[in-house]
Amino acid sequence: MDAIDQKILRELRRDGSISNVALAERVSLSPSACLRRVQELERTGVIRGYRVVTSPERMGRGFAAYVMVGLSSHTKAAQEGFERAMSVAPEVVECHNVAGSFEYLLRVESADLLEYKRFHTEVLGTQSHVNAITSYIVMGSPKDERAT
Repeated sequence: MDAIDQKILRELRRDGSISNVALAERVSLSPSACLRRVQELERTGVIRGYRVVTSPERMGRGFAAYVMVGLSSHTKAAQEGFERAMSVAPEVVECHNVAGSFEYLLRVESADLLEYKRFHTEVLGTQSHVNAITSYIVMGSPKDERAT
């Protein structure tokens, strides 16, 4: 990737619905050259897709927490079972298997603290291999590039 590809990606991160003509203008290319570059970035998997960024507050999910989860068993079956459970939990918007003192880092969004407590008790608390849960409540997000 060269500097022009980097510019294209930066602009698409800001606005994934930008027209090709506007994008080409912002990165100083002809529309046809810009389209070829975007298509190549898509073909090679650099661009994996486009999405809509919603407002958690307006969606009724203004409460966010990062949750560190430790498992009592480090077997493949325990990890796969936990990952399956998290993949179907609507409150879990991110689930990462991490290295360190815990096995998983979750980003959980809910309506409020009461709804988070329900998730903590009824979802995390029912997973047989979970032996440690540490919650970090998000009080503000001065930088969040996921939502730009």
